[in-house]
Amino acid sequence: MLPSKSRGRLLLAASAVALIAFAAPVRADEAAAKKWIDSEFQPSTLSKDEQMRELEWFIKAAEPFKGMEINVVSETITTHEYEAKVLAKAFSEITGIKLTHDLIQEGDVVEKIQTQMQSGKNIYDAWVNDSDLIGTHFRYKQAVPLTDWMAGEGKDVTSPSLDLPDFIGISFTTAPDGKVYQLPDQQFANLYWFRYDWFTNPDIKAKFKAKYNYELGVPLNWSAYEDIAEFFTNDVKEIDGVKVYGNMDYGKKDPSLGWRFTDAWLSMAGNGDRGLPNGKPVDEWGIRMEGCRPTGSTVERGGDTNGPAAVYSIAKYIEWLKAYTPPQAAGMTFSEAGPVPAQGNIAQQMFWYTAFTADMVKPGLPVMNADGTPKWRMAPSPKGAYWKDGMKLGYQDVGSWTLLKSTPVDRRKAAWLYAQFVTSKTVSLKKSHVGLTFIRESDIWDKSFTERAPQLGGLIEFYRSPARVQWSPTGANVPDYPKLAQLWWQAIGDASSGAKTPQAAMDSLALAQESVMERLERSGVQGECGPKLNAKQPMEYWVNLAKESGNLAPQPKLANEKPQGETIDYDTLIGSWPATPPKKN
Repeated sequence: MLPSKSRGRLLLAASAVALIAFAAPVRADEAAAKKWIDSEFQPSTLSKDEQMRELEWFIKAAEPFKGMEINVVSETITTHEYEAKVLAKAFSEITGIKLTHDLIQEGDVVEKIQTQMQSGKNIYDAWVNDSDLIGTHFRYKQAVPLTDWMAGEGKDVTSPSLDLPDFIGISFTTAPDGKVYQLPDQQFANLYWFRYDWFTNPDIKAKFKAKYNYELGVPLNWSAYEDIAEFFTNDVKEIDGVKVYGNMDYGKKDPSLGWRFTDAWLSMAGNGDRGLPNGKPVDEWGIRMEGCRPTGSTVERGGDTNGPAAVYSIAKYIEWLKAYTPPQAAGMTFSEAGPVPAQGNIAQQMFWYTAFTADMVKPGLPVMNADGTPKWRMAPSPKGAYWKDGMKLGYQDVGSWTLLKSTPVDRRKAAWLYAQFVTSKTVSLKKSHVGLTFIRESDIWDKSFTERAPQLGGLIEFYRSPARVQWSPTGANVPDYPKLAQLWWQAIGDASSGAKTPQAAMDSLALAQESVMERLERSGVQGECGPKLNAKQPMEYWVNLAKESGNLAPQPKLANEKPQGETIDYDTLIGSWPATPPKKN
């Protein structure tokens, strides 16, 4: 069974299919466009005249496809719900293309796209699926390279105002061959979350300083995170009569536990190599790639899935889960654990998705002030003991439009128009305000978000910061995301439950990943960029090779995995980031 990564999608009550069908005749004219510009597509980074010109292009480009019934699909999160309920209707009225946008759980998206890729039968005309599948799409050759499409068959339906350089996630959807395979539609990061009101309380700050001899603030390393977790759990204990905890997480052996770790937890600890958006030659899954070929996962084949940094990351997760987290968290899934920080008894959480922001700022919550500002903030995540400058530091989910070769060209063209419409400058700023999942640099720096920033707890400051580039999705080292991702929750679930030690769990995971890669290698189905596993060598061989080549992975075990804790004042951190957008080349 395939994993179901529920993260932001579980913020919604809906988990079933939502169909937006339009049986009545649609009008494709400028009057419809003007109506939507005036009634819905504000604010925008474009003037109303510029919006009208962009929509006039869509009207003209859609003429050959008027009356066609097109079906697209995405996972269920707030952003996609807005697309399905509002933007799909607008597109249909403006272009005359009858658009049905389905919303389903992400595991179902992955399962269905696999079915279409394997069967060649057209199920959907376009898909929003995670850019985590970039390595899969690049190798199986079932997805249409958008670079080729926009210059060839799809040139006549590619918007002249698409402006690819404005997309902040375009490097994540670019494969090793240099071609763009997917168009970002929404993205969100996992960050550090903390109670700003508690961290700035003079009495609490004084007690922390007296015990640890450094200031309470945003932790820069895992040592400080651990000290803060211990302090709030065992020293502060209660605030306003409520028991408080210094950490929040979840531990049930469930599919949602898998992406809790594939979403860059190991890289936060210092697993893998330097390199952005992913480490080279070893990525944050611990998979080594030479050229475009995956060559190993175990330390014996030059990988790092079961290396000291990976084992350290799992050991710390379990230690903090047991010592500093509400007792019931060990039996929770992601969906059950997600709402807990908003209840007001959690001091900090290292692994927190910005997709929660919209629900975390609702008036009346225990974590909100009466004036509409949050009592909490988000900040860059602290770094583990093995982390080195130049490594990625966290994860960004980048749900991206994908076209498959098995979709007939005319249907593909009509669906491509919709994909561009829901990411166009005409609608993207308003969509960003609804879902808070940014895709365009121009939206992030719009004055409307400057005005809204104080209500969003640091979200805007993070996305405007230079630190943003250190958060990235799964990369091209992973040759078959669906097959490999489902291995993680089972292996780490054994460690979380105590059935295996962290080392034994990661050993089994590394071997399981290599077993899948061995089958792919034997089949030859992925061609010249498919896996070709290295011969086994002692770990020391690869450690020495890394030193000689200037790389890192696998790193030998550190004598001290808990260096001195370091923190930074939140306001000082935010104030150090640029206040103006970067200049375009």
